[in-house]
Amino acid sequence: MVHMELRIFTEPQQGATYDDLLAVAQAAERFGYGAFFRSDHYLAMNTEGLPGPTDAWITLAGLARETSTIRLGTLVTSATFRYPGPLAISVAQVDQMSGGRVDLGIGAGWYEEEHQAYGIPFPPLKERFERLEESLAVITGLWRTPLGETFSYDGTHLTVKDSPALPKPRQPQGPPVLIGGTGKKKTPALAAKYADEFNVPFQSVEETRDVIERVRLACKAIDRDPTELVYSNALVLCCGRTEEEIAKRATSIGREVRELRENGLAGSPAELVDKIGRYAEAGSQRIYLQTLDLSDLDHLELVASEVVPQLG
Repeated sequence: MVHMELRIFTEPQQGATYDDLLAVAQAAERFGYGAFFRSDHYLAMNTEGLPGPTDAWITLAGLARETSTIRLGTLVTSATFRYPGPLAISVAQVDQMSGGRVDLGIGAGWYEEEHQAYGIPFPPLKERFERLEESLAVITGLWRTPLGETFSYDGTHLTVKDSPALPKPRQPQGPPVLIGGTGKKKTPALAAKYADEFNVPFQSVEETRDVIERVRLACKAIDRDPTELVYSNALVLCCGRTEEEIAKRATSIGREVRELRENGLAGSPAELVDKIGRYAEAGSQRIYLQTLDLSDLDHLELVASEVVPQLG
């Protein structure tokens, strides 16, 4: 039997209210999924995105009080959006509010237009990665500083002086940190140093195998056990009991069935189980199901009832 955890992953910048997200999160919890994650974007892509964006951490704070067991997180928060000190405070508070159910996915940021649309500085790529690394050092440093001690940091872009390093998250070492991407050197190195989980977004089984191997080698290069990390994928979901149902769901998200079968997690429940098994063989332990039609809760129920029981 294949062993794989399935999590729900939403893209609310494409058009969703808090109530839409609440309905999906509560359904995901009811159906037994491992987590509810959302993207952290302020601008829609290839759509009007009405009624407009919702803030990721405000959303997760609300969901923390309106769910009870499901984990909550971002895939991924952009380090350009928030100073690391205030972000550490926000995430720690949501972790407290949820009883310790939060994961922090964080990346360098890539979508220049959303930065322009909301007045957020967008430095060159090299600087964004430098800021991401310094943000990781500050956020994890603040969380892990013992009570009664202070935290200081002197970086190229960030300086922290004698911070009380409060509040503390509910989880003792802080929420698990997720880093993802397909970069050849910098991303694996950052993951080896800071991550609890590495995510391979929207890639084939073969590419997933290669990316995971790069991260494992980066871990070995700093004498970290590569098995300390969880390895995961994100894949668009389009499941149906019949070809007609699969086609209807593909149409609802503006995609073609053939393309989704090739590049996503699409087809019948049996097809999904088979493809998930191939990702498991490549080293993946968790899949984030990119769920684009948030009104179709039957879609989540179908996967929960006919796919999850075959995954161990």
